[in-house]
Amino acid sequence: MASSHSHPLFDYLLQAADTSLVLGHRLSEWCGHGPVLEQDLALANIALDLLGEARSYYQYAAELEGLGRTEDDLAYLRSAVEYRNPLLVEQPNGDFAHTVVRQFLFDNYHYHLLKALQASPDATLAAIAEKAVKEAAYHLKWSSEWLIRLGDGTDESRRRLDKAIATLWRYQDELLAPTPAEAALQALGVLPAYHDLQPTMQAHAAHVLAEATVPAPTGPGYQGAGGKLGRHSEHLGYLLAELQYLQRTYPGLQW
Repeated sequence: MASSHSHPLFDYLLQAADTSLVLGHRLSEWCGHGPVLEQDLALANIALDLLGEARSYYQYAAELEGLGRTEDDLAYLRSAVEYRNPLLVEQPNGDFAHTVVRQFLFDNYHYHLLKALQASPDATLAAIAEKAVKEAAYHLKWSSEWLIRLGDGTDESRRRLDKAIATLWRYQDELLAPTPAEAALQALGVLPAYHDLQPTMQAHAAHVLAEATVPAPTGPGYQGAGGKLGRHSEHLGYLLAELQYLQRTYPGLQW
């Protein structure tokens, strides 16, 4: 099916794919550097789940566009300003607490979004969500349990967690700030209304923070969409330079 770049579903598919790909790459940076072997493997497995989800979105986007581009073209041959992932997922790993908080904020959004997307009238989107939601449920369980463990652990783990929350919590608002493409798809019923997801997300976050003995953050968040409209931090360019290096150095290379 031929489509222009302004097609809202094409734009959304790139956004969803970019988000999973960028966060998956960030998590892959932990491989061989995790605090213990079991968590090193857990982070690598979450990264692989996100990569699989990203591939499904890129494949659907390429099919919808109908211009002969492949999933690899969409992932490796676009510049940073063309990427549509939210700012949260491109933030550096920092320490383990920083990674846990970033992952929790994403997982709490991602899982509840996928649950709702299973009812989408777009059969392909619904099928991707049905497969990915099982993995996302595990991801949310993992990040929730670690947030609790760090918050109710040692003085050092609590200090690091508090610092990570103070740095990252503000980024979550962008996840629920619809872009024009998302708003168009919500009006058609293809995507859920994000304000319908908010109560469940807030309830889960409140429960986890209470278990972690961490007070709920009260600072203002970043309003509106930033990275989802191509306005990125400096971190994304460095990430993509590494992610895209092989394909750009040896164009068309295949295993």
